[in-house]
Amino acid sequence: MTGRVVLVVGGSSGIGLSAATAFASRGEYLVLVSRSGQALDAAEKACRAVGAGAVDVVVDDIADSGGAARIVAKTMDLHGRIDVVVHSATVMAYGTVESMPAEVFNTVVDTAIHGTLHLAQAVLPVLRNQRRGVFIAVNSLLGSITVPQMGAYSTAKWGQRAILRTLQQETRDERGVHVCIVSPGSINTPVYDQAANYTGRAARPPIPVLSPDRVAAAIVRLADRPRRHVSVPVGPANPLIISAFRCLPSLYDWLVGPLFRLAALTKKAVSPTTGNVFEPVATGERAFGRWPVKR
Repeated sequence: MTGRVVLVVGGSSGIGLSAATAFASRGEYLVLVSRSGQALDAAEKACRAVGAGAVDVVVDDIADSGGAARIVAKTMDLHGRIDVVVHSATVMAYGTVESMPAEVFNTVVDTAIHGTLHLAQAVLPVLRNQRRGVFIAVNSLLGSITVPQMGAYSTAKWGQRAILRTLQQETRDERGVHVCIVSPGSINTPVYDQAANYTGRAARPPIPVLSPDRVAAAIVRLADRPRRHVSVPVGPANPLIISAFRCLPSLYDWLVGPLFRLAALTKKAVSPTTGNVFEPVATGERAFGRWPVKR
């Protein structure tokens, strides 16, 4: 084997699929994980088509307390090592804290926080035993700010970010083991259409919208040259928005509600939906969404 073994959790759609095909084009050995076997079949074909050294798929749910252990064990059975882990599995929901059903809110949070916890506890001992490996988690701009009607996702990503920053501190003793964070802004993936929604209006990514390939490129760079102590932003407006949230909270709070309704919600009326929060929607899983992107 000349390529690295790359485990991609959430590898059937969006950023995870884009990262998987980016690694595949370099001849890496891929293990793709998703809740949807149908979507994984399409992802496997896409990765083989661009030159992956090997592609294996695992149908499992990272939010399941035993899922991560099964995923890591299967990967070790297949390849005997894990060089890179990309954790991009997430679900999203729109709606106020008051209006969103508690089970939807809790599942969004659990998928990010407990999914990250389960995966880290399963895979980091393997990386420590190898004395090398890179764990890359996809966080979000919303891991650093809050936005009205996205409280569930912000809570999920703030909690996930806390786990990841702690893991960065706790792996300092192992020089070859790295925990890295990527924090995208608005990315053209299907997540906006697949999200649970209790706003009454269809959602969209606010401008500027970037291609998931931009995030995938950042992930590949981190796999090649890990950056342990920072979160790598992907999005030109991210630093400005975070600065406004931290330094000008009154102005930020005055503007963020109207701007969210203008930029992140369309005029199309929609009925309340749980989206893919509880079950995957295989027909909607693909790398790119339907929105124009900034090149």
